[in-house]
Amino acid sequence: RNISPADVRVSSALQRVLRPAGPNCFWMNLQSLTATNLTCLRGGRLVFRDLSFAVERGQALSLEGANGAGKSSLLRMIAGFLTPAAGTLIARTNDAEIADAEDRGKCIGWLGHLDAAKPQMTVRETLAFFASFYASGASASAIVAALDRVGLTRLADLPCQYLSMGQKKRLALARLVLSNRPLWLMDEPLAALDTSGKTIVADLVTTHCKTGGLAILATHEPLGIDSTRLTLGAA
Repeated sequence: RNISPADVRVSSALQRVLRPAGPNCFWMNLQSLTATNLTCLRGGRLVFRDLSFAVERGQALSLEGANGAGKSSLLRMIAGFLTPAAGTLIARTNDAEIADAEDRGKCIGWLGHLDAAKPQMTVRETLAFFASFYASGASASAIVAALDRVGLTRLADLPCQYLSMGQKKRLALARLVLSNRPLWLMDEPLAALDTSGKTIVADLVTTHCKTGGLAILATHEPLGIDSTRLTLGAA
């Protein structure tokens, strides 16, 4: 059946990241993301301050730290869900510096804790919807290839309500691949995955970076990839 945006409700916050990139997408043109003196406040509590870092094209950055150190908050800040109390975030392309959060969001592929899977829709229908919503130009064959990459081929026509937590995470990974966005933000990407699923994450991120992408991942587990480490909450 045909899938339209009316078939799935997407939160207004998530729409900022999922907003179609259109012809001015910065894919293969995004060179770096630079954070300078970021400060994060949540509920009046200081989470971190004066945080600076840079991620270059082809690089993965692993965010580490104790619970409450601000890993998820930092990812949400980069995505534009949260506004820094102080500091700047600049995405640089060959032609411009992008400070606006909404424009930055058009470069971002998001993997969070929520699965964004409507129970009645099949796995294939879910990916078809998001490929259309992202305006990524993904064809039916690209959807089949994404399903194969995450090990969900045999479940393609199964309604999402019957998926396990790990299978829903694999579906989210396929959605990320189909987004065709240069900057991947991944919050606990290994959660709920078995050993083979964790290997899939490592392979996907490695391939993404080798082909010119950037990735920032919050994790409590070893990722099994070549990445730069940034520890939040460190003295």
